[in-house]
Amino acid sequence: MKYIKEDEGHLVLEVTGETHTICNILRKRLMQQEEVSAAAYDITHPLIGQPEFDVVSPNPKESLITASETIKTEVNEFKEALTEAFNE
Repeated sequence: MKYIKEDEGHLVLEVTGETHTICNILRKRLMQQEEVSAAAYDITHPLIGQPEFDVVSPNPKESLITASETIKTEVNEFKEALTEAFNE
């Protein structure tokens, strides 16, 4: 990941090596936060483009951390449910 642009309340970063999968879930979890007024990403070239992610909130870095922690919790819950189902 690298910063492309950072202003007060606005952050643009490149999410190197990722695709729509992680970007879409991150966007959805960001938009669930009341303080986030916008979250979007764009992949300019389908084969070689890297996602550029925009976040607009009073504290975009904190919003990204919160969203990533939410995703981590959801993934761990899914893993536990899957493991439990396979062990039955």
